[in-house]
Amino acid sequence: MYQRNTIDISRIEEQEKICREIYEIINAAETRPLAMVDTYGCQQNEADSEKIRGYLAEMGFGFTQDEFEADIVVVNTCAVREHAEMRVLGNVGALNHTKKAKPGQIIAVCGCMVQQEHMAQKLKMSYPIVDLVFGPHELWRFPELLHEVLTKHKRIFATAKSDGSVAEGIPLKRDGTVKAWLSIMYGCNNFCSYCIVPYVRGRERSRLPEDILKEARGLVEAGYKDITLLGQNVNSYGKDLDIGTDFADLIRMINDIPGDFLIRFMTSHPKDATEKLFKTMAECEKCAHQLHLPVQSGNDRILKVMNRHYNRAKYIEQIETAKKYMPDLVITTDIIVGFPGETDEEFEDTISLVEKIRYDAMFTFIYSKRVGTPAAVMPDPYTREDKQKHFDRLTEVANRISGEKHKEYIGSEQKVLIDGETGRDEYNLSARTNGGRLVHLKGDPSLIGQFKTVKITDGNTWALYGEME
Repeated sequence: MYQRNTIDISRIEEQEKICREIYEIINAAETRPLAMVDTYGCQQNEADSEKIRGYLAEMGFGFTQDEFEADIVVVNTCAVREHAEMRVLGNVGALNHTKKAKPGQIIAVCGCMVQQEHMAQKLKMSYPIVDLVFGPHELWRFPELLHEVLTKHKRIFATAKSDGSVAEGIPLKRDGTVKAWLSIMYGCNNFCSYCIVPYVRGRERSRLPEDILKEARGLVEAGYKDITLLGQNVNSYGKDLDIGTDFADLIRMINDIPGDFLIRFMTSHPKDATEKLFKTMAECEKCAHQLHLPVQSGNDRILKVMNRHYNRAKYIEQIETAKKYMPDLVITTDIIVGFPGETDEEFEDTISLVEKIRYDAMFTFIYSKRVGTPAAVMPDPYTREDKQKHFDRLTEVANRISGEKHKEYIGSEQKVLIDGETGRDEYNLSARTNGGRLVHLKGDPSLIGQFKTVKITDGNTWALYGEME
């Protein structure tokens, strides 16, 4: 069994001491320094950025979304698809202008992209404006790395390979006051043949239940109403702890915390989604009836080559079991189009699966080659144009089904959590149903953070529209 590496709390306390030292350095200036944290990719990256902002707040930084105002810019990157990397590199390159306008500006690039050796090397050789580069495994010592940049005036690269660790006690600065991310585990052991995540995020390592529950109680006490449990594969939570607590048990523990709030989670892997989990979701009144269960393909050969460890029949059976316990379950998924060697006939299996399951929403992607993964060297005779045709067809089917399912809500009453403003005059508020469906409403912004019953009056592919009673 993989031995879980835990960062001793004394080392986190050392980082907080360094935060105070940086505070003394940067607050010698007449004006309060500002930081900008620019985040790409998944919800786990969003959660990591909350830790980065937490450290920066302790150092005395204020925050801005204007890179020309910022004294430090931290770019937290994603490595899942090439498009995300190219976008990051383009935006980092554009910071040449801000650094010329503000020569003392520090530019840091962190996250999954830089944990790839070839990308770290690209930043080192081609982007001299970048002062600090660190991977996900080094986030816990961000203050130490930044202090070195500030005092030694040299570029720092901290991207050594690692299986990863668990660090508790890092300060957090969250965005918003209604929704919160709560990481329950890190890393991935699945090694899907197309995915770079296990190579950059390390092995699966679960936080202890007591640490998760302490953070969850704090969120509820602070007034958060929508808590999303995060992990690359939340369904395998606890396997590395060997304490007899699995993901379903953890949901029950959080459900028992007093308060009016919703529990959501992502992402689930079908190979580990159990009947016990579905039964627990149904029995826990605070657990949303929402399941994001990425299928990736509807064809058994492709699933096997993807190294997904389930087949089409098993996946369908899981969905049917989940719906048996929760007839109102909202189901979403991820699908990759154009995996190396996928034929027209194999793609048709994906279309037929989508028609059978009738997902409420789908996240669809054209396969993106990731250096270092098995799929990157697989033969692939099909052109980008071939894959685009399949992608467009799948999108058309997905949008039609989503629109049809949203129309079924019209006339119904739904309990929603009002979570923000839309910036529009009409339907100025946004909300989410228990199943995570977006609802546009009109009302006073003071209602944000409250649960309300609304009547759904209209719906399209993307959203529902409602009126408060």
